[in-house]
Amino acid sequence: MNTPNKLTLLRIIIAPIFMFFFLVDNFPMQMVALGLFVIAALTDLADGYYARKYGVITGFGKFMDPLADKILVSSALISFIALRYVSPLPVILIIGREFSITGLRLLAAYRGVVISPTRWAKVKTFLQLSIVGVVLAYIALKNALTYYGNDQAAFLDFDYYFYFNLVLWITAVITVATGVDYGVKYFYMIKSVLK
Repeated sequence: MNTPNKLTLLRIIIAPIFMFFFLVDNFPMQMVALGLFVIAALTDLADGYYARKYGVITGFGKFMDPLADKILVSSALISFIALRYVSPLPVILIIGREFSITGLRLLAAYRGVVISPTRWAKVKTFLQLSIVGVVLAYIALKNALTYYGNDQAAFLDFDYYFYFNLVLWITAVITVATGVDYGVKYFYMIKSVLK
């Protein structure tokens, strides 16, 4: 169990704790949740950097690192649905794709094949983390201004639901497209299971 793998496992452990604090839906708790999300995002950067720099890339890391990202992003998106910041449908598409590809990765690992992320898959992950970060920042700023009785909170009263969902739909389309790409490339494995 090397350092990058420990950081990956830490990210998985942080995800449900983040979700718990975030869903309490008050300012102090959401600040804790935001801090946890930042820590989790930093572990993602750190484990990749450390693994590449010191050449400790493992099969476990290649499989678990993307899975940890999926769990973290899914926890945030489900929380956003619960608090009515985003629509459920794009989130369902994103999570459905993510765990379908996780299943494909498991199948590939069973056959001794490691599916590495494509360039578009990395773009997809960046977009997902970005939309989560933007929504978290918006919620944190709005709640902070309201909590401290600052009249400037009014400038945040725009149609955030529309804009968040617009970006989320774009992310969902790219996410599903990368899933289709994986499905086409590795269809021979899927076909062998369906026989």
